[in-house]
Amino acid sequence: MIKIENLKKNFGETTACDIPSFTINNGDILGLVGNNGAGKTTLFRLLLDLLKADEGHVEYIVPSPEGEGTGNEVINPTESEDWKQLVGAYVDEGFLIDFLTPEEYFAFLGKVSGMTQQDVDERLKDFERFANGEIFGQKKLIRNLSAGNKMKVGIISALLRKPKIVILDEPFNFLDPTSQLVLKHLLTDYAQQTGATVLISSHNLQHTVDISTRIALLEHGVIIRDLANSNGSATAELQEYFGAE
Repeated sequence: MIKIENLKKNFGETTACDIPSFTINNGDILGLVGNNGAGKTTLFRLLLDLLKADEGHVEYIVPSPEGEGTGNEVINPTESEDWKQLVGAYVDEGFLIDFLTPEEYFAFLGKVSGMTQQDVDERLKDFERFANGEIFGQKKLIRNLSAGNKMKVGIISALLRKPKIVILDEPFNFLDPTSQLVLKHLLTDYAQQTGATVLISSHNLQHTVDISTRIALLEHGVIIRDLANSNGSATAELQEYFGAE
């Protein structure tokens, strides 16, 4: 669970985030939607401790393992590094080490996470369809990949360790239509199989509606609507807001 309390971030006179209270429940697939400047990326950066909030805080609330008491562990990312074991994220190319090949990058991530190379190789098999023969075995440095293939490397890196929380900013960007469809299945299957909480932001309203169980609509850093989304039930309200016919 992720709990947000009185979270505020301003850039000069511009409000980028102003969220009095918001809880993201375990197992949610939460889609963040909004026009440019709505604050989606800023919120993700605050959740990942990449930006310092002006006020308020974020808490990751982790249930105690069965048999080890009934209390929950509360982790504030500004005070502890423990949350990093729970979260896999990709926000932009700055997350990549672009002078490595994809295989070298995944091996590095696996090593720092305590995975053996055999573990990494076995895990990467789950992404062969998504990679579509364009990532593995190409002997290309990440910096020489297309924008779409860099996005694939970032998404795979976020999911590699099977984290309990996944945060992806605009993951459908730069992907061809086939890869977008594969990614939708990849994320929904991952959430169902692991029980993970998945947060995505996207300008692609249809893809967001297709995979999200819940949608947060942002405007000028404020969550103005928190919509349950069962079988696309949020579609009409979102289309009305964005002015779709």
